[in-house]
Amino acid sequence: MIPLINVDDGVQNSPEERCVVKPRLLDLFCCAGGAGMGYHRAGFEVVGVDIDPQPNYPFEFHQGDAIEYVLRHWREFDVIHASPPCQDHSVTRHRTGKDNGSAWLLDGTRTALNGTGLPWVIENVPGASMRADFKLCGCMFDLPGLRRERWFETSWGGYEMRPPCYHTGKTITVAGHPGGTSARDGKAGSGSTADWRRAMGIDWTTARELAQAIPPAYTEHIGAQLLEHMTKQVA
Repeated sequence: MIPLINVDDGVQNSPEERCVVKPRLLDLFCCAGGAGMGYHRAGFEVVGVDIDPQPNYPFEFHQGDAIEYVLRHWREFDVIHASPPCQDHSVTRHRTGKDNGSAWLLDGTRTALNGTGLPWVIENVPGASMRADFKLCGCMFDLPGLRRERWFETSWGGYEMRPPCYHTGKTITVAGHPGGTSARDGKAGSGSTADWRRAMGIDWTTARELAQAIPPAYTEHIGAQLLEHMTKQVA
């Protein structure tokens, strides 16, 4: 499907009356929809899949195993985004040596997505076993005080020159529990749920969901790159 096509039924309709067909994006390991919202804003029709119920997900949602779903339904979509569990790739895991057995999902997801032949994006935390085509952080999008670097690997090997991450003043790291007593929880008064929501640009989720979310600004930016890539592919 060519993204953002005006459908002409032979009638001389005004631009406002023409139907715009959006490319369909499958949002795997979707959680509460931070990534999905960014792609929606970029111009995609978004459908989410997660193993757990996601009552706050703002788009069409299917509960189930993400890899099984993509193997069965990939032909219904134009592009795929995946955010496999990051806990076993995180800084905390490397400090404690503990893992939850989910590290294999990153490679397993990549294998499944490559098998579809569709354009795809995989997101995870710094240090994950992936190629970091895009390294994004809140300071690059004027998100107030947000320190939250995330890596994105793309099927087309996208690349973009950006200045390195740079923060001044008080920063917010959305992790742990809002208003907690540790630096991880924002003990300096910058860790309330309201602060997290402002920093992330997300206002429809719980605090726990925020801790697992991707700021929509990141995937809105990636989505624009993705649409450009898809347009070149059909040109």
